[in-house]
Amino acid sequence: MRITQHLLITGRVQGVSFRFYTQGCANRLGLSGWVRNLRDGRVEVVAQGLPEKLEELRKLLLVGPERAEVRGIEVQAIAHKEDMKEFKISDDGEAPCLKK
Repeated sequence: MRITQHLLITGRVQGVSFRFYTQGCANRLGLSGWVRNLRDGRVEVVAQGLPEKLEELRKLLLVGPERAEVRGIEVQAIAHKEDMKEFKISDDGEAPCLKK
């Protein structure tokens, strides 16, 4: 069963090809969704797929691309009714799409 997760990645994750790294990892894992930079320096990801593949993505994002320094990842399961078809890089955002 496919599920959807919202991830917020903190650290040095902008200007180091983190979005392209995330897209490549997600595509290799067969995930769909999107990734974008936030104005506060974090990277936001919404990913959809099998739970074990999402866990694999989280582990890969903790490492990140060569120049990244990931300090943490917040993960939240979200209800998403429609299936996303691909994994894309989205336009930068002012704030996360989910409010706490």
